[in-house]
Amino acid sequence: KYTKFSIFYYWINSLGQKISICSRSEKVDIPSGKENKTATISYDHRIMPLENTSSTGTYYCEVKWNDIQKMGKGVFVLARGTGYIETSYGWEILVTLTALLAVLSITATALLLWKRK
Repeated sequence: KYTKFSIFYYWINSLGQKISICSRSEKVDIPSGKENKTATISYDHRIMPLENTSSTGTYYCEVKWNDIQKMGKGVFVLARGTGYIETSYGWEILVTLTALLAVLSITATALLLWKRK
């Protein structure tokens, strides 16, 4: 009963529309001695490349048996036109800290020389 099933891949866009990506039917043979036991089979599906920024949405996988239907939790994909640019403030912090220490050092030296006079 559960050896034949269908897998459906789809996504829901920002307008809430369900858009089918692909589907396929599967038939899994059960080895002797493994009847009436739970089995897990992984199926990978890659969506590449994303066409444009309108490809943003939540992507789902759904499996249907004769009388049972199971849906995954979904994966949200954010498609950006320019790609991901990691912001790094390391150099800015280093330069700011160095400048601040230099100003404090010069000020302390000036105060010490002024106190001597």
